[in-house]
Amino acid sequence: MNRRRWKKLSSRLVLAAGFGDLAGVRVLLRSKLHPDTADAEGTTPLYAASVHGSTAAVRRLLAAGASPDLESGHGTEGTPLCAAASWGHTETVRELLAHGADPNLREGHGTGWSPLDWAEHGSHMETAALLRAAGARPREGTP
Repeated sequence: MNRRRWKKLSSRLVLAAGFGDLAGVRVLLRSKLHPDTADAEGTTPLYAASVHGSTAAVRRLLAAGASPDLESGHGTEGTPLCAAASWGHTETVRELLAHGADPNLREGHGTGWSPLDWAEHGSHMETAALLRAAGARPREGTP
């Protein structure tokens, strides 16, 4: 696949995932585009689906081999689990955890907030409880 076509398809996959367009995601994945392929801004399809709570798209991308812990963006986004937790998308968090997402992985290549930090900051207590049940630990010095 040439570079121009790859860029166009990767951008379309990120958009389809973010909008929860499951049919679009399926078609684009059939084009042999890897589910971790980021768009020009560095956004991965799984991050886009996670931040918007598109659980069906998350499920499809994970089934196609997307890495649940791959950071997205060029320093401005983060992990799919942090994205879903920050908005309280509990079902998306549950799906990511079921596919091996690390509940203690901090954004910023280990220097930023964890999914639990995001859930608690956003007062998403159901999401925080799910993360704690999955083994998420609070920062040292917090209750």
